Amino acid sequence: MADEPSLGELGRQIGTLQVEMHRRLDTLNQRLTEFVPQNLYAERSQYISERLSQAQVDVQKVRDLYDQLENSFEQYQRDERDRRERERQSRMYQLTVPILLALLSAAVAIWAVVSK
Repeated sequence: MADEPSLGELGRQIGTLQVEMHRRLDTLNQRLTEFVPQNLYAERSQYISERLSQAQVDVQKVRDLYDQLENSFEQYQRDERDRRERERQSRMYQLTVPILLALLSAAVAIWAVVSK
């Protein structure tokens, strides 16, 4: 029994172990407190970057659709301008040809009367 510690010494050793255990648990809790926010921050950052990437893709799609719509509208305006020009020319020919034929007929009639 001489090698065994006394009850007082055992109490001091248990007290020292408890203090050391509390110190280690406090250190562990502090590390966990730091790790969890860092982990959450990393997860949140990754989520935000993925959402931003998706938003950029969506914005690019909208931009492409807008450009396509704008090009289609410009093409429509050019086609409409050409159609109106063709209609104007058609009306002009429809108006001038009969007038020219009438003038030609009058000229032939006058020439026929004058040449008799």
